[in-house]
Amino acid sequence: MFPPVFRAYGVTMRSIKVFQVVLATFMLGAPGAAEAADGALGWLSGDWYLTVGATGLVAPDFEGSKNYILSAQPLISLGKAGPAARFTSRNDNISLGLIDEGGLRAGLAGKILFSRDGDDADELRGLDPVRWGGEAGGFFEFYPLDWLRARAELRHGIRAHNGFVADIAADAFHDVTPEVRISGGPRVSFASSDYFDAYYGVDAEEAIASGLNRYRPDGGVKSAGLGGAVTWKVTEPMTASLFAEYSRLMGPAADSSLVKERGSRDQFTIGVSTTYRFDFSM
Repeated sequence: MFPPVFRAYGVTMRSIKVFQVVLATFMLGAPGAAEAADGALGWLSGDWYLTVGATGLVAPDFEGSKNYILSAQPLISLGKAGPAARFTSRNDNISLGLIDEGGLRAGLAGKILFSRDGDDADELRGLDPVRWGGEAGGFFEFYPLDWLRARAELRHGIRAHNGFVADIAADAFHDVTPEVRISGGPRVSFASSDYFDAYYGVDAEEAIASGLNRYRPDGGVKSAGLGGAVTWKVTEPMTASLFAEYSRLMGPAADSSLVKERGSRDQFTIGVSTTYRFDFSM
């Protein structure tokens, strides 16, 4: 046996800051923070897990593209073993759990971002390249019901962009057999103007070089959609999964001349993944 919508109106820097304050307040007020006086070594001791894996998927050439390519992504999760096992999704970015109370978990989250320029797709020629980099921030997840997990991530760009990105998802899951689980639910993503400017903005020079209309985006909803997966527990520590997702670009992303003139608001993804969990003590 496996171990045991959203309305999107818009986002402002104020709402992003509220999310940051809520996450920080919870983490500082949690029991784990009260024990900080025992020292870092005391917190490090105990049972830990490391989950590693990879995903192979067919997805848009770049966010907003109408062309599709085959690519691969890493899957990594590290944290202290909690009193109960958790649901995990391939959408969960690289994470380090600092607080784990079984039905509630919070910690650090990160995402790797690859570079993007005109050599990757003809549609991008004339636009300023986006450098490789990453996003770092935090996550918070909980179980309002035994079969439902809600998760939120807030991340800030490093090198690739200087903006904020917030992802929110809910997944219902059901064990069809002791080895097979089905899951799925809604996803919504928000971003600040700095993120949109890096990936969707077109300034005067870029407009001349690319032939696209000028576009200066604000912050707002980035996308909303649905995702689902079928997961097979191959062995106790190893799982394999087949997944599919659909998202529709909204707000500043959908209004970009790059998407309107050369791309598509509709983004589909299908793929397979496998993960392996290592348990260890410190």
